[in-house]
Amino acid sequence: QVQLVESGGGLVQAGGSLRLSCAASGSTFDFNFMAWYRQAPGKQRELVARISRGGSTSYADSVKGRFTISRDNAKNTMYLQMTSLSSEDTADYYCYILTWRDYWGQGTQVTVSS
Repeated sequence: QVQLVESGGGLVQAGGSLRLSCAASGSTFDFNFMAWYRQAPGKQRELVARISRGGSTSYADSVKGRFTISRDNAKNTMYLQMTSLSSEDTADYYCYILTWRDYWGQGTQVTVSS
């Protein structure tokens, strides 16, 4: 069993930055990859960024160059550093991990005011 707890969301002005955290607990040692998804009001959930067990990363085109995903293995925590935020980034952000099955966090809200 795996538990994921996100934090770091909030209200930020356009052009600002936020860092999201996802603390993982439980049986995560053999995970395949972790990721951040987001879901804006009225839209489908979309993949924002992912990081493999080996540390390889990939990003949605809409966030390339602005967002950075990382993982602190010692703390079993994943991060999403978000910069140059715009109203298009307003969404609920979810942490995800794939082990032998997938798990989701409860989400953290990010609101970017223009």
